[in-house]
Amino acid sequence: MKIIDLEPGDPRLENDLLPVLLELRPHLTPELFREVYEAGHPQGLRFSAAYADDGRCVGAAGWRIISTTSSLRKLYIDDLVTAAATRSTGVGHALVEHLDGHARAAGCHELDLDSGTHRTGAHRFYLRERFDIVAFHFARSLTAPEDAS
Repeated sequence: MKIIDLEPGDPRLENDLLPVLLELRPHLTPELFREVYEAGHPQGLRFSAAYADDGRCVGAAGWRIISTTSSLRKLYIDDLVTAAATRSTGVGHALVEHLDGHARAAGCHELDLDSGTHRTGAHRFYLRERFDIVAFHFARSLTAPEDAS
């Protein structure tokens, strides 16, 4: 397996990574994905793609390094998804280890992520990967669901 960090404008973002990311974020269109990355990249948003030995993209991670008063410096994982056909084959673990390396190199104190309450399979994975449940995450919508896209 090979994991590559992809910069804005790299055609692999839409051709390879986006189809995998859509399994987690089905509301994204190629145009919306480009807009998000263009706006998010200056804020630190990055994407990493995991490739199987046959060249297929089998995993995707969206992440950023941020400074907060609670943990000082952390790597926040926006998105972490393995293609359904390759789950439980080590892709997720490899992505977490890749991100751990980025975090340590940047002097971060923790890896951090949020996960929807309905994603119990993902929660089992995160616990196996030594993530702890440390907080409740609260959100307040500012738009009606039909206006969100």
